[in-house]
Amino acid sequence: QVKLVESGGGSVQAGGSLRLTCAASGYTGIRVCMAWFRQAPGKERDGVANIDRSGSTTYADSVKGRFTISKDNAKNTLYLQMNSLKPEDTAMYYCAADPYRAYDCRWREADFGYWGQGTQVTVSS
Repeated sequence: QVKLVESGGGSVQAGGSLRLTCAASGYTGIRVCMAWFRQAPGKERDGVANIDRSGSTTYADSVKGRFTISKDNAKNTLYLQMNSLKPEDTAMYYCAADPYRAYDCRWREADFGYWGQGTQVTVSS
């Protein structure tokens, strides 16, 4: 059974940093398209960053230059380093995997078949 478990969320003041971690188990690992999504209260779930098998990354405009997605294949772990956090970054953050795609990662929720339970990030001004 595929399992994704996020951790590392918390409360931080604006300008601070957090690192989210997603531990993957139960399938071939994270050598497929992996992504971080987030959902703020009353809003849709949006893609934040994704990373393909080769390590090529893509970011939403709102986080470019502040967030960095990375992975450790040996540990089957995905990361999201978040710097210069803003109150508008407050959301539940989810790790997701698209086991059918290794390159040309997509942004749609429907393309990602496996999801973690989420970790809350709260940024105060």
